[in-house]
Formats: sequence, C-alpha cells, structure tokens
Amino acid sequence: MLVPLAAGALLLTAMTGSLYSLLLEQGIDAFWLLKIHTGRFGVVNLQPAYPLLLGLLTLFLTGSGLVMLLKRSPDKVRN
Repeated sequence: MLVPLAAGALLLTAMTGSLYSLLLEQGIDAFWLLKIHTGRFGVVNLQPAYPLLLGLLTLFLTGSGLVMLLKRSPDKVRN
C-alpha cells in the first residue's frame, strides 16, 4: 500500500522538475512548479524534511523491488 504513495511522490518530484526546466527554456518562469518540486504544497510545507523523505522513499522502493525480485520462483526466472 505504501509503494504507490512512494512512487507518486517520486514521480511528482521528477515531473515538476522536468516541466519547470522545459518551461524555463521557453522563457516561462513557472515558479509555482519549483515550490511543488521542493515540497511546498500550498499550506503544507514539507521543504525542511522533503529531501530526506524522498531519499527514504527511494530506498523503500528499491528495497521492495529487490524483495519482489528475490521472491520470484526459479521457474519464472528461466522463462
């Protein structure tokens, strides 16, 4: 249940960062995207802890993926 939430947070960060860069190249300064990218969601300000949170979520997703990979049966690996 936590994996979709973690993936969503990382995807949101990647999308807002990429979109901000693309818009900036077109001469559009969408500073509100940068705020979302760094963890400021309106009245909810996660900026002080957001980098740590994203790092932990990345480790969690990596760990869950490794657990799924290691739990695969040998029959599925050969196919």
